[in-house]
Amino acid sequence: MIQVYCKNTKTSKKFQEGTTLLEMLDGFEFERPYQIVSAKVNNVSQGLKFKVFNNRDVEFLDIRESSGMRVYTRSLFFLLCKAARDVFKNCRIYIEHPISNGYFCNLRKSKNDRKPISAADIEKICARMREIVGKDMPFHRYEVQLDEAIRIFKDRGYDDKVKLLETSGQVYMDYYTLGDTADYYYGRLVPSAGYIRTWSLEPYHNGMLLRVPDRHNPDTLAPFTDQPKTFAMFNENLRWNSIMHLSNVGDLNYAIQNGYASELIQVAEALQEKKIVQIAEEIEKRYRRRENPLRLVLITGPSSSGKTTVCKRLSVQLKACGLRPVSFSTDDYFVNRVDTPKFPDGSYDFDNFDTVDHEMLQRDVVKLLAGEEVEVPSYNFVTGLREYNGKKKKLGKGCVLLVEGLHALNPRLTEKIPESCKFRIFINTLTGNSLDNHNVIPTSDNRLLRRIVRDCNMGSFTPTQTISQWQKVLDAEEKWIYPYQENADVMFNSAYLIEFAVLRNHAEPMLESVPKNTPEYAEAHRLLKFTHFFAAVSDKEIPPTSLLREFVGGSVFIR
Repeated sequence: MIQVYCKNTKTSKKFQEGTTLLEMLDGFEFERPYQIVSAKVNNVSQGLKFKVFNNRDVEFLDIRESSGMRVYTRSLFFLLCKAARDVFKNCRIYIEHPISNGYFCNLRKSKNDRKPISAADIEKICARMREIVGKDMPFHRYEVQLDEAIRIFKDRGYDDKVKLLETSGQVYMDYYTLGDTADYYYGRLVPSAGYIRTWSLEPYHNGMLLRVPDRHNPDTLAPFTDQPKTFAMFNENLRWNSIMHLSNVGDLNYAIQNGYASELIQVAEALQEKKIVQIAEEIEKRYRRRENPLRLVLITGPSSSGKTTVCKRLSVQLKACGLRPVSFSTDDYFVNRVDTPKFPDGSYDFDNFDTVDHEMLQRDVVKLLAGEEVEVPSYNFVTGLREYNGKKKKLGKGCVLLVEGLHALNPRLTEKIPESCKFRIFINTLTGNSLDNHNVIPTSDNRLLRRIVRDCNMGSFTPTQTISQWQKVLDAEEKWIYPYQENADVMFNSAYLIEFAVLRNHAEPMLESVPKNTPEYAEAHRLLKFTHFFAAVSDKEIPPTSLLREFVGGSVFIR
């Protein structure tokens, strides 16, 4: 017999060795407002079919928890891929990127087919998905030697998975089946298709939008939000990946192993600099127009998107255009810590809009645009006080004011300033590659790894502390930042073509330092498994002006 401690009930029970988590679930009584889809065993995410052979701590999860949502979403991806292959035997389906609270997917009925999928075709796939769910078709997991896994997917024509597995460096790999369809996913799935109750598949642009449940209310779909500018930025990114012949991580790994890492770094830098130059030239064009010249540039983006470096590099390019940029951060206008909004648990809500003294900031911006001199504060993060140290700013001839910060695009921040003189920039990190055609890399993983590395290098927070804060950061972004991204005049993608390969060397020892007996270990363990898919690349050729230097260290813009 083994003893299992259930964190949901804070009680222990004895079970036979080899009992599955699903079988154990009936042995613990606790409130379950939503369906349990997975569990954490000793702080490692597992599927409900996982068999327990030793004493363990177990926490059962529904999709309100991020680990549970990932399990549900992966299972939904497989359901879609299975149904599409059943309806169109030789099709290729691509789950390309998250958008509009769902996932954009594309389908090619045959290798050379480039016609957009029709609404009728989508309904056929939906009907098959509903049929599979109705039959409660089980998912089966198999662990095999790497060569066997490669053979299985080579026989099925999954070249993207073959490349990923060939460059993974693993000895054994697992794969899943749903009926007669085999597929690979880099995490656990639900026990059977009957668990996948809330979803929708709808026409979207030239493909399909796979909609998923609302994390806060799992019985309903996440609300649709049209994001045409974000969609266009994803398409631009995919176009460049296609030009570089880097459709997935397997392609990237082969390029690195064949000695092209240096060239990929140079191309990544060139692409980002080209975009910054284009933005600077557009700002100059609007500044020099006779009527309603542009005077104020507002720059924002989510945590670890690279706002500081983009602002600095944009300033350099504006000077090259003959303009004189004057900049400050909304962080300079933080209220004194004692006045900072708090969460219900009493902790500080540092991402709240009211963390910034927006009335004073707006008054100072109005004065600057009117040609007045203004003394700008600095925030002392040690004392938690806003201080005035004689730092004065004034806009003269040829000057453009750059305001950077989390809330820069919030309309309330500059509501008294004419729209005609504003230019808005939204920076996001739209990850360049997928692991393969069916395994999307969450854009937030990119930023989380950046933040872990930066926080640790700067001595601000340990990896455990950074991970523990991350969900609050994401929730704040959904509330305070992303609602305004489509208001931007231009979007800048700060994802770096070869970024995960560079971050791997920095992040792995940090992630390995997270104690196994902490809740944060689950995320550290997942990220470690994820980074192992990438061939490691040294950062020695990353230039000091690179956006990536903001996180790995050595930036000329951050002292």
